[in-house]
Amino acid sequence: MSRLSLFNSPLMLGFDHFERTLERIAKNGDGYPPYNIERIGENGLRITLAVAGFTSDDLAIELVENQLVVRGRQLDDPERVYLHRGIAARQFQRSFVLAEGIEVKGATLDNGLLHIELERPPQELRVRSIAIESGNGKTARTLDLKAEKPGK
Repeated sequence: MSRLSLFNSPLMLGFDHFERTLERIAKNGDGYPPYNIERIGENGLRITLAVAGFTSDDLAIELVENQLVVRGRQLDDPERVYLHRGIAARQFQRSFVLAEGIEVKGATLDNGLLHIELERPPQELRVRSIAIESGNGKTARTLDLKAEKPGK
């Protein structure tokens, strides 16, 4: 039995990497740590993760291709003797798949919240002329298109 794909249409060429990205997102099912994603201005985004108890030395942020990976690791203090331990020192890994062109501007840790600032630079419209060849191999004409920004 073959698997049904969202991008199985003959009109959607070259979108197989999106399918792999969706599969990666679906595997990121653990709900810890909780997070928010906010829009900041017209081109900005902020990811905020609740990482109470973690210091900046306990956290690592990496960008691997278009995947932003946040890892947290707390080490147990062997000097401490707990009579009751309700706050676990737990490790986590949270991944976010970023759209092409999104840039990571920086990160701050404040009051147990890790803020990661992202920005999508304004995209320039790309227009290219495609030569149309006739059946005998000669170039018949080119089709020139003019780019206009939306709303103009």
